Amino acid sequence: MPNDKTCQLELKEAHAQLFKYAEDLHKTITMLKNSHLELEMAYVDTVNRLAQAVEYKDEATGDHVLRICFFSAVLAHALGLSNEKVLRIYNSAAMHDVGKISIPDSILLKPGPLTAEEFEIIKTHTTVGAKILSNSKSSLLETGQVIALNHHERWDGTGYPNGLKGSRTPIEGRIVGLVDVYDALRSERPYKKPYSLEKTTTIIQQSSGKHFDPRIVKAFFENLPRITYIDDMLRSPKQHDVERLFKEVLPDCPLTHSFSITSIL
Repeated sequence: MPNDKTCQLELKEAHAQLFKYAEDLHKTITMLKNSHLELEMAYVDTVNRLAQAVEYKDEATGDHVLRICFFSAVLAHALGLSNEKVLRIYNSAAMHDVGKISIPDSILLKPGPLTAEEFEIIKTHTTVGAKILSNSKSSLLETGQVIALNHHERWDGTGYPNGLKGSRTPIEGRIVGLVDVYDALRSERPYKKPYSLEKTTTIIQQSSGKHFDPRIVKAFFENLPRITYIDDMLRSPKQHDVERLFKEVLPDCPLTHSFSITSIL
């Protein structure tokens, strides 16, 4: 019959073995997480470079993409979404117009009004973008797919591609839909000069409950100083430290991901 010392020794060895198993399991999980992260980084890097290529067709710089990411994160945070979801939207919003890669330059860069037929072609960028981002195991690309498909839906159901009404449009699409319009109005295009802040905000206010979710419009105006500050910073010709800017405007939403859109764009 084993004595107390033998039992204590066996117990000590068992504890040591359990500790080693736990340590090995932790190392394995860490390796798997790192492999998954590297794969997700590769997915996102590829798609966002494609998104940036689209923007360079349409603008002198690709900063429209970065502004959309920032504006979307500010509104997502203001609406009370979790930090995880705020960061996911921040990292995925750049993909909203990736489907424009399929639109002929003669239509995408047309300096005047589009014909009805041309507008129907433009509208396909939502479904094409969603197809590009489909069938991925990446949570960021899944969010990007939701945004690409839904950012032209409207609160009153008059948007496209599916004519979704009210909260049937996912919150990510509703957020990006508003900030995309804000940025387009404030930007110069071949067919127009940038609108003043006053004119832009008047249009957004008048579109509350029509094109835009009233709750998101309210959050937009409550955070307008922050949005205009970001806008001024990212339109400045000076080199901007985007990670520092993110920490400045969203100090209680740390960039906990090991990578972010700011390192890609």
